[in-house]
Amino acid sequence: MPLQRSNTADKFIVDRRKPHRNSDVARAVRKTRDRLSQQAGSLDFDRELLKLHARAMVVSAVAIPLLVLAVAAIGRLAGLDSQIAIWALSTLLCYTIVAFMARRVERTEAAELDPVQTRRDFLIGHFLCGLGWAWFAWFGCATCQIDEFNVAKAMVLLIAMATTAVMASSLGGALFATFAIPVAVYVYTVMRLWTPIEATMAALLIAALPFFGYVARHLNQASLMVLSFRSEKDALIAELETAKSMSDEARRRAEDANLAKSRFLASMSHELRTPLNAILGFSEVMANEVLGPMNNPTYRDYAHDVHESGQHLLDLINEILDLSRIEAGRYQLNEEPVVLVTIVEDCCHMMELRARNKDIRIIQEFEETLPRLFADERAVRQITLNLLSNSIKFTPSGGEVRVRVGWTAGGGQYISVKDNGPGIPEEEIPVVLSAFGQGSIAIKSAEQGTGLGLPIVQGLLAMHGGEFELHSKLREGTEAIAIFPLSRVMEELPALPTKTVAARGRR
Repeated sequence: MPLQRSNTADKFIVDRRKPHRNSDVARAVRKTRDRLSQQAGSLDFDRELLKLHARAMVVSAVAIPLLVLAVAAIGRLAGLDSQIAIWALSTLLCYTIVAFMARRVERTEAAELDPVQTRRDFLIGHFLCGLGWAWFAWFGCATCQIDEFNVAKAMVLLIAMATTAVMASSLGGALFATFAIPVAVYVYTVMRLWTPIEATMAALLIAALPFFGYVARHLNQASLMVLSFRSEKDALIAELETAKSMSDEARRRAEDANLAKSRFLASMSHELRTPLNAILGFSEVMANEVLGPMNNPTYRDYAHDVHESGQHLLDLINEILDLSRIEAGRYQLNEEPVVLVTIVEDCCHMMELRARNKDIRIIQEFEETLPRLFADERAVRQITLNLLSNSIKFTPSGGEVRVRVGWTAGGGQYISVKDNGPGIPEEEIPVVLSAFGQGSIAIKSAEQGTGLGLPIVQGLLAMHGGEFELHSKLREGTEAIAIFPLSRVMEELPALPTKTVAARGRR
C-alpha cells in the first residue's frame, strides 16, 4: 500500500503551501539594516543628501535671486551702467538652471539617481553661479554715488555666502565651488588701492569663507544624523512589524490547536463515558454482591475502590467535557423561565448531607419575591453546586457557609456563597480562576479537586452574559459571587382588573 499523506497542514510547523506574510517584512528589515550599517559617504546616504540638497534649493529658490535683483536695482539707482543689468540676468540664469536641476532631482526616485553624476552637475551649476559673483566682485565704480563701493560689494558677498552656506549645506564643497573665485577676485581688485577698510573687508571675506564652510560642514553632519535616525526608526518599525507578525502567527496556531483540542474532547463524550459506565456498573454489582457473596473480603474492598475511582474519573471527564464544549462553543443553553431561589434552595438541600458530615452549617439568606430568570436551569444548578462544593471542601469542621440570593445594584440577580475557611492569597486568585489551576491551600488539602469548577462557572456565566467575582482574604474566608445581568430578569406583567376579567369570561 502506498504511503498516505495528509492534506492538512501541521499545526506546529510553518505551512509552506501559502506565501508567508513575513517575507516582505524580513526583506524590509534587511534593507533598512544595510542602510543603517553604511557609513557617511555611502551611495545610499549620498543619494539622500542629494535629495535633501535638491529640496533645499527648490524651497529657497527665490532667496539668492531676490538678493541679485535688489543689488541690481540699487546699482542702477547709484549710477552704475547697464553692465549691472547684464550681470543680474546672467546670474539669474545660472540660478534658474540650478533650480530646474534641483526640481528634476527632487522628482526622481532616490534609487534611480547616479550620485556621482548628480553631484558633479550640481557643483558645475554652483561654479557657474560663482562666476557670476566673481563678475560682480570685478565691478568698478568710477562715477557712481557710493563712496565705499568695495565695502558694499564685500557686504553683498558676505550675505550671499551665508545664504549659500545654509542652503547648500547638504552638498559638500558647494560653498567653495561658488565663492572661492569671487573672494580671490575681490582680493585682487582691492589690492591696487589697499586702504585700511578695504584691506579689512578682504581679510573678513578670506576668514568668512572657511568659517561658513565650517558651519556648512556641521549642518551636513546634522543632516547625516537625521538620515541615520530615520534609518534606525525604519529598522525598528520593520522589526516590530516582524515580531507582531510572528506573534500573530503563533497565536493563530495556538488558537487553532486549542480549538482542535476542545472539539476533539467535546466529540469524545460517548467514547469516554461508555466504558466508564460499564466499569461503574460492574464494580457496583460486585461490591454490593448482587449475584452472590464474595468469599474473599479483599476482592469486595477492591470492587469498592474501583467504583470510587471510576466515579471520580467520570466526574473529572464530565468537567473536562463541559469546559471543552464551552470553549468550543458547542454548549447549548436550554433557556427557560426559572426561579433562582428555588434552584439554589434545592442545591443547598443536596449538599446538606456532605456539609453535615464535616459539621458545617449552611445558612440561607434569600430575598423574597424575586422575579423569574430567563436561563438554563441545568447551568444554574451546576454553577450553584460548584460554588457550594468548593466552599464545603475548604471550610474546616465547625465552620459555616452563607448562601445569599438577591438583587444586584444594576437590577440583575446574584448568587453569593461565602465561607469562613482559610481564604486564598491575593496573588493566587488568577491561578485559581484558570483551568486546572489550584492554590497552595488546595494542593495541601486532603480533598484535592481538578481545578475546573470555577472556570466552568465563569464559562457558563459568560454564556448568560453575566459576571463572576471572587473575593478572598487569608484567614478570613472566601466569597464567590455569580451575577446574572438585568437582561436576564423577566418583568412581571401587571394583573388585569377584576371587571375586565369578568367581562372576558362572559364573552
